[in-house]
Amino acid sequence: MTEPLLISGILEHAIQNNSKTEIVSKRVEGDIHRYSILDAAKRSKQLANALVNLGVKEGDVLGTMAVNGYRHFELYFGISGIGAVLHTLNPRLFPEQIDFIVNHAEDKYLFVDLPFIPIIEAVAKNLKNVKGFIVLCDKENLPKDSKLENLICYEELIKEESEEFVWPTFDENTASSLCYTSGTTGDPKGVLYSHRSTILHAWYSSAGNAMNLNSKSVVLPVVPMFHVNAWGGSLCSKHAWM
Repeated sequence: MTEPLLISGILEHAIQNNSKTEIVSKRVEGDIHRYSILDAAKRSKQLANALVNLGVKEGDVLGTMAVNGYRHFELYFGISGIGAVLHTLNPRLFPEQIDFIVNHAEDKYLFVDLPFIPIIEAVAKNLKNVKGFIVLCDKENLPKDSKLENLICYEELIKEESEEFVWPTFDENTASSLCYTSGTTGDPKGVLYSHRSTILHAWYSSAGNAMNLNSKSVVLPVVPMFHVNAWGGSLCSKHAWM
């Protein structure tokens, strides 16, 4: 009754109750990827261990520019679960807006899907706080001629890490995620969301007066995961999420 509402708790609940639920993704590499909630949880914990080893601390902001897919799904848990802040970036923004947002948020690392590397390359020289660019791919697909310095392969980053991780406990009002407006009036504005508010949003998303999801639901999300209308769905991890 007194446990804080933390995003890591959603994942642990799913492991206990819906570990065999399948997540299906169309990868940017072109093929279909399938695995279970349990597989996702293990990889999220590998990511958490990798981030700790990179020196990521509670409160550090990590940016993502990625499509809807299993690797992006893992970032939702691996980043927020250790107390860092998941900052989803909209690839449709103008370069000067992306430049402003990444610097204003003080992103320490950027996770980037392959199609969006040119967008980041165009602004990389202006990004003051970014220590490295983690490409969401395997070693074979890591670009050999990228202009980005300190390019890190996601699969190589996590593959040697343990699948066991003890999620830290902290105040449920701690920031879990960050998103910026599109800057239609002046510079984009950032909004922080707490673990508590994000979980309550996910719960309501599952409810009868919203998306009415249950453990047998199969969902094909058309809204990108950087958008507010997809956040709750991505955290409804007891469902099949495609």
